[in-house]
Amino acid sequence: MGMQPAYRVTSIAGFQGEILVPLQSVRRAIVVADVVESVRLMQAFEVDVIERWRRFVAEVRDTLLPVHGGRLVKSLGDGMLLEFENVPAAAAVANELHRMIELYNAGRSAEAAIHLRVAAHVADVVSDQIDLFGAGVNLAARLCTLAQPGETVASADFRDDLVGGFDPEVEDLGECELRHIAGTVRAFRLARSAAPVALPTFDTLWPDRPAFAVLPLQTAGGGEDAAVAADVVVDQVTRELALCGEWRVISRLSTNALRNRGATLEELGRLLRATWIVSGQCRVVGDRVRISLELAEVRSASVIWSEVFVAPHAELLGLDDSLGMRITAAMLRAVFAFELGRSRAQPLPTLASHTLLFAAIAQMHRVSPQDFARGRQILDQLIERHPRAPEPHAWAAKWHVMRAVQGLADDPGREATLARESAQRALGERSDHALGLAVDGLVSGFLLGDLDASERRYEAALAANPNEALAWLFSSALHAYRDRGEQAAHAAQMALRLSPLDPLRYFHDSFAAHAMLAAERHDESVTLAERSLRANAGHLPTCRTLAAARMLAGDADGARSAVRRLRALSPAYTVQSFLDHYPGRGSRLAATTAAALTEAGLPAA
Repeated sequence: MGMQPAYRVTSIAGFQGEILVPLQSVRRAIVVADVVESVRLMQAFEVDVIERWRRFVAEVRDTLLPVHGGRLVKSLGDGMLLEFENVPAAAAVANELHRMIELYNAGRSAEAAIHLRVAAHVADVVSDQIDLFGAGVNLAARLCTLAQPGETVASADFRDDLVGGFDPEVEDLGECELRHIAGTVRAFRLARSAAPVALPTFDTLWPDRPAFAVLPLQTAGGGEDAAVAADVVVDQVTRELALCGEWRVISRLSTNALRNRGATLEELGRLLRATWIVSGQCRVVGDRVRISLELAEVRSASVIWSEVFVAPHAELLGLDDSLGMRITAAMLRAVFAFELGRSRAQPLPTLASHTLLFAAIAQMHRVSPQDFARGRQILDQLIERHPRAPEPHAWAAKWHVMRAVQGLADDPGREATLARESAQRALGERSDHALGLAVDGLVSGFLLGDLDASERRYEAALAANPNEALAWLFSSALHAYRDRGEQAAHAAQMALRLSPLDPLRYFHDSFAAHAMLAAERHDESVTLAERSLRANAGHLPTCRTLAAARMLAGDADGARSAVRRLRALSPAYTVQSFLDHYPGRGSRLAATTAAALTEAGLPAA
């Protein structure tokens, strides 16, 4: 963890004297629970509160924590500190604490009820057998002050490891000030339960086409080599499947979010909206890789195909996708009467670089500006190592677009130029690179205002790969700019279906809300915009869409509330600001939106 070893003097029974025991620096999920109004409760109901609290702590320690791999670090008369190795377990326990304490309130008056404030954080901490130390523990304790009775508040680091629809949903509380903590802290409120990722209007899309989800492979033996080899195999199979438009393929970012979650086949089908689930195990034995795979059909919960593949480990280091092609062809023979053709896609040249690429993508999609900047640094390393690989150039182009869209750039025009240059480098290495084409189309339309060039790029991207989620997403905006409402809605729905658990879901939901506004499906636009803002409360374009959609849906009070929120984010924002910068200015949608914003109270100029 980059820390110098610390030591503690400890006495041990049966040993005359003291010894030095090294402390450990570890990455941990921390949960802090505080009793609300503990002083009042003790004064009024001392004996009963103590008895209930002792039984509650014992049940948490002996029954709840062992199931989730947690540790009770300490328990005080009015709180407890818990430690976990991973965020999903910590989130589950945080929710369960509220449910359990309610059971201990049975038969008591409202004045005698015990309620908890809970906070969750992820940090590097110094740990020994009896305690945790470090700034992260202090921050977790301070986060408790943001929670209302019965609520859990989490840090941005904790939130980044949650999966929408599987873990509890979150609501962005924005940048918060905490006592004795320098600067501000981004905080999120956790819902009491997970909510399915679903909008009913999406069920009619491609109803007769199966959807494949290739899950991350489990590893057994081989350490880091097996983990990297497993990721490469999954990437190759996913890429091969995605080359054919006869089925949908769930994005790699969405399936990777479910790594090591232990989800049932039913849960996977619900969360990913998949028909077929590919899963398995990867083992490295000597210089060979052994891949055991199975294909399950979700509705019948039956395994329809399984096979074992063995290949030299060195085969995964080169540019040949032959192992992935063999796996894909064998899988498709079990389901369909035809095979997928040879892939022209090339992976990054080395395993280490492949791992770095996914690290860069993960960093780009985190909340923290520091993590976002770190994503660009990793991409620069990849580009320096492999200047002819298209993937890092395409992701670098998207990075510049995201920087401009999120308002992190001092000069958006400069970001547009850099994004265009990166996209052109990706396309210079492979002219049919779908992600490169999609991002170049976004730069052309969104940042440079050339809608004709933008449309040509999206058409080329989808011709190269019909399952490129970002091409569908970005093209939804283009259709909206050109008053093709239903085409915009269809494209947005396709993007959400192909990437239902994307780490940047608020971004997808924002585009989809805009598309539904163009299609005059105002209630759906409101639903999507509100969901987007719960994940990222400070996204101005989404606030604008929400205000217009509410007004057009007949909710004038809600529209005015959204405008107030918009003005709080950008006090100088006006209807003229919208018209000056909107890529679809001159369209019927622009005029309708401007009129709705004016009626909702946004100043004209």
